[in-house]
Amino acid sequence: MTYAIQAEGLAKRFKETRALAGVDLAARTGTVLGLLGPNGAGKTTAVRIFATLLRPDSGRAFVAGHDVVKEAGVVRSLVGLTGQYAAVDENLTGTENLLLIGRLLGLPRYEARARAAELLDRFQLSDAAGRAVKTFSGGMRRRLDLAASLVGRPRILFLDEPTTGLDPHSRGELWDMLRGLVADGVTALLTTQYLNEADQLADDIVVIDKGRVIAEGTPDQLKSQVGGQVLQVRPVRAVDLARAHLLVAEAAGPQTQIEGELITAPVKDPELMPAVVRRLDREGIAVGELTLRRSSLDEVFLALTGHRAEPERPDDADDAGPDESELAKAVSSA
Repeated sequence: MTYAIQAEGLAKRFKETRALAGVDLAARTGTVLGLLGPNGAGKTTAVRIFATLLRPDSGRAFVAGHDVVKEAGVVRSLVGLTGQYAAVDENLTGTENLLLIGRLLGLPRYEARARAAELLDRFQLSDAAGRAVKTFSGGMRRRLDLAASLVGRPRILFLDEPTTGLDPHSRGELWDMLRGLVADGVTALLTTQYLNEADQLADDIVVIDKGRVIAEGTPDQLKSQVGGQVLQVRPVRAVDLARAHLLVAEAAGPQTQIEGELITAPVKDPELMPAVVRRLDREGIAVGELTLRRSSLDEVFLALTGHRAEPERPDDADDAGPDESELAKAVSSA
């Protein structure tokens, strides 16, 4: 099988920090590969290597079959990049930003202008095209940032935390736009801390921690690995919550959690629910809610890494975040 994005034994150090320690991954053409992991796990480092902004210390990476080190110029002509924060110039208008990217990519002025108009229309920004970006909402800036990554008509996109800081409505709009791009044949590598985002968009997922791959598969396969279902128990009386938690944990194991008024536990044995019911009944604990539901990716993440995902802070990044302007400059000098 030919992969649009592939890494073999990818390793990178920053002084004493090991960002990547032999990562293998692959994204099929026309799909979304979700790259998940705790803050500092190496996600941004991997994106920067694929985008030719960093050289690996060892291992190999390929984009559309081209080596990112030996054929960096070719790779740059094939990819688009949207980083964690909007890379557009807030003092320029929407049109001027896209024209700038187009000219940096070597497009003739008339072609750059036509492409800018096309993308502004596609991303529902035509009405604001003549306004300075500093007047845009956060969602509008992110849409413009994604449009900027598409000026050169890339077939492969690197999306590094693309919806950071967006409200749910703006995040949903960006999801719809990404789905449309993938439907047109674009391949995307998506890093995100919003696990419902990966669940909604990713065809395959790779989870990395401390620079190593610790799990991979489709969202459904990963959920099955940690228990395809989750048991939820809510005692009638709040005073019984702690005692009920201990009883459920005895049957289900240490991954049993208290979330508000609910006790949750992964179900790996079909006999778990009746066993829990018997224990609670024996102890005289009345139950107001007892349900089974499907596992979420957040629970997969918790089981694999030991903690829940948290939105990345600037000082938690693997290294300085990449942006489209860096890539455009690299392309123009290639």
